[in-house]
Amino acid sequence: MKGFLEDANYSIGLLDEGATLADVIDNCIYEHTHTGKKAFYVGDLGKLVRNNIQWQNVMAPIKPFYPVKCNSTPGVLEILGTLGVGFACSSKSEMALVQDLGISPENIIYTNPCKQASQIKYAAKAGINIMTCDNDIELKKISRNHPNAKLLLHIATEDITAGEEMNMKFGTTLKNCRHLMECAKELGVQIVGVKFHVSGSCKDLQTYIHAISDARCVFDMAEEFGFKMNMLDIGGGFTGSELQLEEVNHVIRPLLDVYFPKESGVNVIAEPGCYYVSSAFTLAVNVIAKKAVEYDKLLPSGVEQTRNDDEPVFTYYINDGVYGSFASKLSEKLNTIPEVHKKYKEDEPLFASSLWGPSCDELDQIVENCLLPELSVGDWLIFDNMGSGTLGEQSTFNDYQRPLIYYMMSFSDWDEMQDAGIASDTLMKNFFFVPSCIQLSPEERFSTAA
Repeated sequence: MKGFLEDANYSIGLLDEGATLADVIDNCIYEHTHTGKKAFYVGDLGKLVRNNIQWQNVMAPIKPFYPVKCNSTPGVLEILGTLGVGFACSSKSEMALVQDLGISPENIIYTNPCKQASQIKYAAKAGINIMTCDNDIELKKISRNHPNAKLLLHIATEDITAGEEMNMKFGTTLKNCRHLMECAKELGVQIVGVKFHVSGSCKDLQTYIHAISDARCVFDMAEEFGFKMNMLDIGGGFTGSELQLEEVNHVIRPLLDVYFPKESGVNVIAEPGCYYVSSAFTLAVNVIAKKAVEYDKLLPSGVEQTRNDDEPVFTYYINDGVYGSFASKLSEKLNTIPEVHKKYKEDEPLFASSLWGPSCDELDQIVENCLLPELSVGDWLIFDNMGSGTLGEQSTFNDYQRPLIYYMMSFSDWDEMQDAGIASDTLMKNFFFVPSCIQLSPEERFSTAA
């Protein structure tokens, strides 16, 4: 059941109803404790199947185009491809990955706002025509390198909050859309639709109302220039919560029915990334070093000290960090808290603790301050919701090695795929049966299928 990120020859363990995700993690930890204590992931690919069913139930007929940069592991891409999901690619390597799955160019969009000319040429050669654009320089570059390109004008949204002001923002204004259409007309470039993106951290769903209204204005503007617009991309920002999905749908559905009704011929798509994969992956890391520190150095600035000076305070170093699986920590808050794998008593004392990666770099802080029982070197910590933004390109910092990935799926999810007729013969070859995780010997645990 071992699958490496760079290796398409992966395996998926089929678990019977008596086996759980916790059993899988327990057995992997047992194996790694005896073979090297490397960090590893457990990916529940059945979660992707369930999330896709939920999407179809709530958001249909909006077609999902999965952003490959969110999680480009082979198991994820092949499952999503089998489910009929489209793909949003930001680079040549991502386009090539998706093409290797046999995905047709019509189900691939090139979404990088700052494209290399060589990669535009690659898209043209591959027949990948739909791409995004938000400025005239990019438009001219596309016209020179991809004469058959079909552009989605990326418009800006008003979703900047205090915590996002320093983030890079892309998208053009309504006023500039007219200028871009004039340029496209002169260059002979097709404009076929509009894209916008609302951040998952945006709490004001009114942003969608303004964005869809602006998109309708751009569609009306395009008619003046003779462009045949037939696509609206409402972007990503879907967190994975069913409640959030229903809230967004409740806001956008009436607007779409009015501005882009079915008879208009406009295809509405979206780019749900973490929605599909975030909750599907769990990361297990090992404590490689430990030391006691002064409490006031652990506290965030401005926080008043309220503890007994006699209590120990611990700093733990783990075998994965921001130059690996926690890369997103450099730009955003960690959306998961560590869980101690070893059993401890409910009344066992908890101590102020911080968690750091293995690089000994001052940026490599995973958790600034949390309460944990006292840990020992060799103990394991579990992080849930680690499937998004953590399994992309490999860092070369400090000889970082990617964690192993153990793919799994329950029989019920496997049956769901078969009943729906979406399980290809190629995909089925990757499955092997695990009767019951907790009954396997160490040598048999998650061995690669013969």
